[in-house]
Amino acid sequence: MAKINTKNANFPKTHEGSKASTIKPEEQLRRSVMSCLLWEGEFYESGKTIAERIKATIPYVKPEETLKIAIESREKMNIRHVGLLILREMAKLETHKHLVAEGLEKIIQRPDELGEFLAIYWKDGKVPISKQVKKGLGNAFKKFGEYQLAKYNRKVAIKLKDVLFLTHPKPKDKKQEDLWKRLINNELQIPDTWETALSSGEDKKTAWERLLKENKLGDLALIRNLRNMNAVAVEPELVKSAIKKMKADKILPFRFVAALPYAEGFEKELEETMLKSISSMEKLKGKTILLCDASASMYSYLSRKSDMSRFDASNGLAVLMKEVCEDVRIFTFSNKVVEVKNDVRGFDLIKAIASSQEAMGTYLGKAVNEINKCDYDRIVIITDEQTADKVPPPNGKGYIINIATYEKGIGYDEWVHINGWSEAVISYITELEKFETEKE
Repeated sequence: MAKINTKNANFPKTHEGSKASTIKPEEQLRRSVMSCLLWEGEFYESGKTIAERIKATIPYVKPEETLKIAIESREKMNIRHVGLLILREMAKLETHKHLVAEGLEKIIQRPDELGEFLAIYWKDGKVPISKQVKKGLGNAFKKFGEYQLAKYNRKVAIKLKDVLFLTHPKPKDKKQEDLWKRLINNELQIPDTWETALSSGEDKKTAWERLLKENKLGDLALIRNLRNMNAVAVEPELVKSAIKKMKADKILPFRFVAALPYAEGFEKELEETMLKSISSMEKLKGKTILLCDASASMYSYLSRKSDMSRFDASNGLAVLMKEVCEDVRIFTFSNKVVEVKNDVRGFDLIKAIASSQEAMGTYLGKAVNEINKCDYDRIVIITDEQTADKVPPPNGKGYIINIATYEKGIGYDEWVHINGWSEAVISYITELEKFETEKE
């Protein structure tokens, strides 16, 4: 008979081989959701694996907590699809389905998400639409006016008018009733957006310049299309002027970081707008050390369709931390630990981080041991958590910001674990420390 009174070596491990934390179902759902681009693969795991893990975890999480995570993923983290998947799974469960209508009304923020939810609902075969789903989709439909409906009235598998016929919502008034009739009869007024302008056959350079002059290009669309405007030689002064006018308070720093490779000639304006957008944030007092993961896995793309990497997301947070921390030192780690020079900010900081060392393994434990020799009030680590060695506890307050969705990680126990990469993570740290100070 084999011995059973032995040390268990079969503890959960990260993909790099370090011991992983054992976490509750709610924590597992949160870590899988908050930086998830649904069905898109990551460096270590496939998108399908992540989606299946989310589905398998939901039955073990309280209905109210499940809904809270779904809403937070859309409203705070701006992730479009994962909340829809969560609500689809909730609709299957007797314990959870009573909250589906409320969730759909809050999570659906664009008309095309109505059809996308039904596509997820029928992904494994057509089934009747539940009362809660009909109610939620119908209430969400009422939020949209003619401009939004016309913009997303596309030739897709499940059209907007299909959703209308399937859910039978009651219009709020005669004006909305007439609007829906125009939708059904394909009589909506086509909005003058950059998408319609470029698909109409209008010369691309002429179209971009007209949209810029008429202020019809949204701030995020402007950043995302810098490459396209440069490709057709749009008048540079028009682009610079548009960037300066941006109200960029809702655009995350990593969006600016991702645009940088395609912003030749506009770097100065882009950086000024980015820094201006975060200048009013409350300062994080005390001595902060920011430790950025510079290992090879961080260079994987956020999704198959994206040209943004996890390193871009990390750099966006680094730029943000540099601006909001009262006193901060920034380090990178991979096979070694390197301090980034302290007299740089903005895009120069990104360049300094990127050139600090060669991207190799992930030795976070070694890095924390070295950092613990420093004097600090808090350490903030930005990583995908897939370390190869054991991570010791921090000497001060310790935060691990997870920008991946892998099943196993190390950011628990003595560490405060935060999922995702929006500016909300900084606000969370600020408010948490205020709360802890008030308790003392």
